[in-house]
Amino acid sequence: MNDQIHTGDEHGELGDAEYAEFMELAAQECFDPEEVESDIAAAGHGPLPVLAVVGRPNVGKSTLVNRILGCREAVVEDRPGVTRDRVTYEAEWAGRRFKVVDTGGWEQDVLGIDASVAAQAEFAMEAADAVVFVVDSSVGATDTDEAVVKLLRRAGKPVVLCANKVDGPSAEADAAALWSLGLGEPYPVSALHGRGTGDMLDAALDALPEAPAQTFGTAVGGPRRVALIGRPNVGKSSLLNKVAGEERVVVNEQAGTTRDPVDELIELGGKTWKFVDTAGIRRRVHLQEGADYYASLRTAVALEKAEVAVVLIDASESISVQDQRIITMAVEAGRALVIAYNKWDTLDEERRYYLEREIERDLVQIPWAQRVNVSARTGRHMEKLVPAIETAIAGWETRVPTGRLNAFLGEIVASHPHPIRGGKQPRILFGTQAGIKPPRFVLFASGFLEAGYRRFVERRLREEFGFDGTPIHISVRVREKRGRKK
Repeated sequence: MNDQIHTGDEHGELGDAEYAEFMELAAQECFDPEEVESDIAAAGHGPLPVLAVVGRPNVGKSTLVNRILGCREAVVEDRPGVTRDRVTYEAEWAGRRFKVVDTGGWEQDVLGIDASVAAQAEFAMEAADAVVFVVDSSVGATDTDEAVVKLLRRAGKPVVLCANKVDGPSAEADAAALWSLGLGEPYPVSALHGRGTGDMLDAALDALPEAPAQTFGTAVGGPRRVALIGRPNVGKSSLLNKVAGEERVVVNEQAGTTRDPVDELIELGGKTWKFVDTAGIRRRVHLQEGADYYASLRTAVALEKAEVAVVLIDASESISVQDQRIITMAVEAGRALVIAYNKWDTLDEERRYYLEREIERDLVQIPWAQRVNVSARTGRHMEKLVPAIETAIAGWETRVPTGRLNAFLGEIVASHPHPIRGGKQPRILFGTQAGIKPPRFVLFASGFLEAGYRRFVERRLREEFGFDGTPIHISVRVREKRGRKK
């Protein structure tokens, strides 16, 4: 069966069923599948005002954030401690654009990962222009809520008190009791059902400064988007913190610390990049439940939005089947690819020898991928990351002129013709590059081209034109012979 080629339709290379499924996921995950450059609008504005959503664990902060955004963006589960990092989203209300920051639950006198989560929440309070303080009205003000109030007063930022879980008029009396916190009027809200969120947002916008006027002349497209993906606990968050130069995300020895993708604009190599830290991709995603399942979905969507996938592999351990699956996932998504072997500083000569053998054996299908050996803990060889990303993007965006491509294909057909099968010898008639990001080629042939010959053509394309760091999609369309007119 010939590969189905779509060179000009709106679905690209997706079939109707796959396209419908992709559109449904896009609607749920706040992802515009037809966007060409997601940052064009942001490039025309100055910094947007920032609204931080804070509170103790399990009071409904992420649910409220999703209600503000109008879609299921933040991971939500009915148990405390799901959100850990401070995650920034862009929102709009009443014609005004602003950034909303979801935070992990703040607790006092905690240790370990909970202390890191609390520190991220405190940083969000300090950096925000205004704060929405979420309290569970069905429980009332707790000692932890009182401690958060002290932090807010110390920060000196405008505060809007959100009395959440007021699902009906009978519960409004519970919200009124929160006047005792001394933060002014409590706004009764049901983040789950949307009740009262409009009045609360109106008050929040009154507390925020006006967004700067539009500016022009900014480079179209905004910063390049780089997704950090890999198995849990391979050092993705540590790498983001190292390139950011601050403790931007929570890092812990516990696997699966990151749940929500975390975007961060980073100056690296003289350029601004948008790095996205993602949740670790576990084995058997379909068997996961709750927060881990939705975190895996967010990682897949973050990969679709990215231009470059930096796949982190723990160099101190053998390359696993899951590492290979993640690389395949990035290739099938059509992203430019960089393989970062992390924890390089822990390797001895023997382990480096065996790692090279594992790469030759297990990653033989992607010799074109850019490779860097780094240490997220020490920052070793971090300067090599940007050249690898730039090379991968350059290959991802390479376009070959049709004339030059067909001259090249003519040389291949002359020097290495397709093997004869069934008494027939199919040959390439001509070809064209149907698109970039990643490069897609359509070959018109007199018969079916075997997979081995297609791989040969791809290898020769790479030798001739580069395409370092990017997958190449080659499709074949057979030209049927036309019968003679009688």
